[in-house]
Amino acid sequence: MRTETAVASLSAPLAGGTLPDLVAVSDAVEELEARYRPLMSIDTSLTRQLVSFQANKERERYRWFKYKEGFSADLVEHFLDRCNVSSGKILDPFAGSGTTLFAASGRNLIAEGIELLPIGVRLIEARRLLEQEATDEDISALKRFCKDRSWRLVTSAKTLSEFRITNGAYPVETRHSIEQCLFWIETLPPLQGQVALFALLAVLESVSFTRKDGQYLRWDYRSGRKQGISTFDKGTITPFDETFSTKLLDIIDDVSAVGHKTDLFKSSDMPARHNIAIHSGSCLDVLPSLRSSDYDFIITSPPYCNRYDYTRTYALELALLGVNEIGLLRLRQEMLSCTVENRAKDLLKINPSWRLALDVAERNATLSAILHYLEGLKLSGELNNIGIPRMIRGYFYEMACVIQECARVLKPGASLVMVNDNVRYAGVAIPVDLILSDMASQLGFTIEAILILPGGKGNSSQQMGEHGRHVLRKCVYIWRKVPEWQLRVPKNFAS
Repeated sequence: MRTETAVASLSAPLAGGTLPDLVAVSDAVEELEARYRPLMSIDTSLTRQLVSFQANKERERYRWFKYKEGFSADLVEHFLDRCNVSSGKILDPFAGSGTTLFAASGRNLIAEGIELLPIGVRLIEARRLLEQEATDEDISALKRFCKDRSWRLVTSAKTLSEFRITNGAYPVETRHSIEQCLFWIETLPPLQGQVALFALLAVLESVSFTRKDGQYLRWDYRSGRKQGISTFDKGTITPFDETFSTKLLDIIDDVSAVGHKTDLFKSSDMPARHNIAIHSGSCLDVLPSLRSSDYDFIITSPPYCNRYDYTRTYALELALLGVNEIGLLRLRQEMLSCTVENRAKDLLKINPSWRLALDVAERNATLSAILHYLEGLKLSGELNNIGIPRMIRGYFYEMACVIQECARVLKPGASLVMVNDNVRYAGVAIPVDLILSDMASQLGFTIEAILILPGGKGNSSQQMGEHGRHVLRKCVYIWRKVPEWQLRVPKNFAS
């Protein structure tokens, strides 16, 4: 539902920098907002719980792993209904822990995802195997393992890999238990081992000295590691055996609650057999390999342009999966540019047909004005990190390429739904929603709606201290592929 107050206060005050630069940014943002204001509205049905992991905490199967960066299964189902998607093939180019795939599959849709981080791929594969391939014998064996705590009976251990940023993350006894558990998992039949590994990945944060905190791991004072001037106490650090056995049993109980491989298994959370696929890798590499006009719906939430580094956030899990320091750095660079450490990618080398997308990004007046302003601050030494302009440029140029590919792989008339946040740097609110929508309108989509969550999101404490408090929009965009677009897109080299 739209309100005049909501759309009349879309711009935030600008601060810092030189007056001409700020005027150019302000003018460009106001022109863009004026153009898209008729399509923007506050949607009271979109709560923060719905567009985040919070709603998954209460749903069987989705609650197994706390993937805080994802959205909820309820949101996927909400937009499947809203966009009248009841059959066909669904794609999520940033699949995360697989919420889109399992929610869509639960409605007997074919679901495909792309995910770069090995943690997400492992979670999706393990859940798919458990729900679609596990036998009654597998379930019984897993229950027996919980009762006997079988991992404690092995006399060997597998050395746990570490990064510099995860060194000392566990109490000594907990680390030894994890290493015993890793060795035990390798002795299990493949499916049972995958499920046990899923449970192990799901408890690492709970049994460690760390807590995921946006851009990094936050360390409890008991770790002995210094971190900032404040002391952090994460509370109870639970014993490994109890935590692991409880998690594994919770997973098994969720699967067993309705019955296993019977006609009673009609829960909307239960996927049909063989209709989930996950592509491992960067969506910039995988999307060009997908067939044109093959998908009926896309719903996704890309990384936000907020400097969050998921290779650090999920460092414990990546280390347990055997990723080494070199592999971690490679993953960090392959991510969609969203951290100041991302170097510029040679996008035309990945796909020569992206010249169209890059031209669209280059011509975007609002993005150009913002980048010019930030580059000026960088040159004058007023920017707190010189990598910010490069990150923002990389983010939007890469997203333009993603958008072009999404238009290519969607069927004519099909919808794309995207969840994203606006961001603020050096006092300038960057209208991510409008810039991406504007680029999408030139890359094969009509913009149907930009739905604003009630309340919005505050800027960081550092930004508030320097520039005052201003609310940033959190939005869900609905775009629809122009039916004749396929005729105007340069033929993709992989099609």
